[in-house]
Amino acid sequence: MARAPDLSEDPVPEPDRVEGAPHPRETPRLIGQAAAEATFMAAWRQGRMPHGWLLTGPRGVGKATLAWRIARFLLATAEGDGGLFAPPPADSLDIPPDHPVCRRMLALSEPRLFLLRRPWDDKATPPRHRQEITVEEVRRMKNFFSLSAADGGRRAAIIDAADDLNTNAANALLKLLEEPPRGVTLLLVSHQPWRLLPTIRSRCRELRLGPLSAPDLAQALVAAGGEADGAGAMAELSGGSVGEAIRIANLDGMKLYARILALFASLPRIDRPRALALAEAGAGRGPEAEASFELILGLVDLFLARLARAGVTGAPPPEAASGEAALIARLAPDAAAALVWADLAQSLSARARRGRAVNLDPASLLMDMVLKIDETAGMLAPR
Repeated sequence: MARAPDLSEDPVPEPDRVEGAPHPRETPRLIGQAAAEATFMAAWRQGRMPHGWLLTGPRGVGKATLAWRIARFLLATAEGDGGLFAPPPADSLDIPPDHPVCRRMLALSEPRLFLLRRPWDDKATPPRHRQEITVEEVRRMKNFFSLSAADGGRRAAIIDAADDLNTNAANALLKLLEEPPRGVTLLLVSHQPWRLLPTIRSRCRELRLGPLSAPDLAQALVAAGGEADGAGAMAELSGGSVGEAIRIANLDGMKLYARILALFASLPRIDRPRALALAEAGAGRGPEAEASFELILGLVDLFLARLARAGVTGAPPPEAASGEAALIARLAPDAAAALVWADLAQSLSARARRGRAVNLDPASLLMDMVLKIDETAGMLAPR
């Protein structure tokens, strides 16, 4: 019988782990996604279990946590015959933490589970995870299930994320969905399901997870070892994503967003020393500098999107930082201004990322963004 690889002692970093947060398999409780859990349990009780589930929604809202909860439930719940002495049907996905399946899954040594994710490339310089899931990995999964059938019972696979499958890997997975091994459930995590093959989507039942409300986000942050303070503002900045909220908190993103708003408060007469200081904050080389650059870029994108949305709706969103509502109302007073800001957001983001891809100076790219925003504010300012 083939066994899942035991990675518990593996020093290689995990591609599906958010720094500063528990891994989804280490998260016993899922917050804010009761509807998705109820949908799965209804299918379970009715005996209408598909071979493939597609878990979709924004990044960081609990899709992987739900996949691990479902896999744990499937592998730990006995298959009863419905007879007189059969146990009562389960009413939730909860499994006691001391259950052997829970312990094995936590150690990545459960023999009936296969975890498919981007592989580690030792030959790269420096060694790193590959950017995609290759067909060889899908073939390993197919072989794993063909060799694991001897023990009987249910088996499961978590594909995190299905968006990372390259073309050949996606086609190989499709064949597995078309002719699934007996007793196997495939759990596909997808942040961008429209990128998947339509035939893959059609052969899975979708479970859609939504952004978390501010109260749910506060609970999730505390459960992940974070702080609940400012959960309302964090919900606005993170789009209701726990993973994004943790990333923002790790990089002190709330203070950074307040700094961006303070800079834009003088539009259309930008404070150039302040602008240069912000641009320099995203400069440099290495993982930390890259993370800072991406965060600044993302927060500027977010501000422009909030400008555009407020101009269309006629009302500013809940404030993510003090003074934001007044600034948005001044810069985007109507739908015409909103359209200009929306067009600018799309072009600026693409331009900056193209420049970064060809190794242009990140500080220059960020300064260029700020100057373009200043120029646009000047064009929209009342004469």
